[in-house]
Amino acid sequence: MGCCIDVMAEDESNETEKTDDDTEKSDGDHNLKVRDSGGDGRPVVLIHGWPLSGLSWSEQTGPLTDAGYRVLAYDRRGFGDSDPGDKYDYDSLADDLDNVLTELDLSDVTLVGFSMGGGEVARYASKHGEDRLHSVVFAGAIPPFLLKSDDNPDGPLTEEAAKGMRDGLEEDRDGFFDDFMTTFFSVGDDLKVSDEQRQNAVTLCKQSNEEAALGCMDAFSRTDFRDDLPKITVPTLVIHGDSDVIVPFEGSGQRTHDAIEGSELVVIEGAPHGFNVSHASEFNEALLAFLEK
Repeated sequence: MGCCIDVMAEDESNETEKTDDDTEKSDGDHNLKVRDSGGDGRPVVLIHGWPLSGLSWSEQTGPLTDAGYRVLAYDRRGFGDSDPGDKYDYDSLADDLDNVLTELDLSDVTLVGFSMGGGEVARYASKHGEDRLHSVVFAGAIPPFLLKSDDNPDGPLTEEAAKGMRDGLEEDRDGFFDDFMTTFFSVGDDLKVSDEQRQNAVTLCKQSNEEAALGCMDAFSRTDFRDDLPKITVPTLVIHGDSDVIVPFEGSGQRTHDAIEGSELVVIEGAPHGFNVSHASEFNEALLAFLEK
């Protein structure tokens, strides 16, 4: 199945509203919501983590736009304002990303994938090639392969933990999201964002479709990107928090950096998983420095 791209212009407050210039292109069966700053700058496409939406990039969209980039953030199928899809494997998710780039005729693009979104970056480059790409960024991202197994002994996610997450979401959705977002933004017992920021994230989580949330959980937990990463030849930044307990640096960011020849690595000290919010200044500084190269 394909998707329909619904583009929404961003106003100065970083909220979204429909304007007369917004376009909707029908080429399939589900609707993807794309927030587009517009302008003539080089495109930067922001791909959000699980189980959030494109609005989770609020700390980045303003600084990137101010720096002259055209900033686009879309909601993954089944999350935010996008319709659910028929399936949630990474080939399908990468096809959605390809639809966004193709329908909007974007070229010389930097893809920035946070957490689960790093999987779309890896699979897109492997499946659809790099013709439209300028560079890519893996931010607290899940590649190369989260699930620990005999074939992947360095995977940071055990089968038991993966099952526990799925059971938790099925049994107490609201309670799971509340606890997950606390861990998402914490180092130990220290919450690194305001409770208002944490609650805003919980609100985004609750907008997710349940089937999409479960399907994407299975996808990010169990998809192997080890064959995808070496195919990436464009400039690459790997940025990760050293205190990330959801996607630990040693099992993900470090291994991704090792797998992509010539990639740059930035490790932010004392940063949890949600470091694009908790450590926004350091995150944005590293991202902008990379984009300027």
